[in-house]
Amino acid sequence: MNPSINTVELITFTSGPLDNNTYLVTDPASAETMIIDPSFDIHSLTLYIHEHQLDLRGILLTHAHFDHIAGVNELLKAFPDNPIVGLHPSDLDLWRACGNAPAYGFKLDPLPDPNRFLVGGECLLVGGVHIDVIDTPGHSPGHVVFSIPDTQAIICGDLIFACGIGRTDLPGGDYSQLLHSIHTKILSFPDGTRLYPGHGPETTVGDERSNNPF
Repeated sequence: MNPSINTVELITFTSGPLDNNTYLVTDPASAETMIIDPSFDIHSLTLYIHEHQLDLRGILLTHAHFDHIAGVNELLKAFPDNPIVGLHPSDLDLWRACGNAPAYGFKLDPLPDPNRFLVGGECLLVGGVHIDVIDTPGHSPGHVVFSIPDTQAIICGDLIFACGIGRTDLPGGDYSQLLHSIHTKILSFPDGTRLYPGHGPETTVGDERSNNPF
């Protein structure tokens, strides 16, 4: 777990067989919080929320591959007060197929449909913290990233990694579309913007502009 600086608390929980990064975005003033991409083995995350008496307002998904949604059912059981479950509608078929988990030897129980469909360009609020939704298809048809202007950070799912990019050989993937999303959306941000990927270490726009071979 690594807390960020500034007035937004951004904490990374890494767990599961694929070393997924799940993110907790919290407004300290109100204790409202959002979870982004809950993966397997999220006990430490739920324990942290309870211990710090946070008010879970929702679960946001960058996309619906199984390793990014595996913790949703457990969270809904632990926090039954109808939190937002937000997903782009273009990934709904993937969601209903349990993120294609069976194809990779994993089992996920069926998920209730999301109760909030995300739209590129909309702004979500966690207390006083703004989270901007940005359409970035390519890794999956409905992939989005979440920009947090208050702390100059982007939670970018499996779009881009430190010196790498997301896979496009999975159903619905599109290599040209993914590169277009990176060039027109991610690289439009200032070099100092921090990137928090779905796997691996954080990086910055400037580092990827200079060093990413793609």
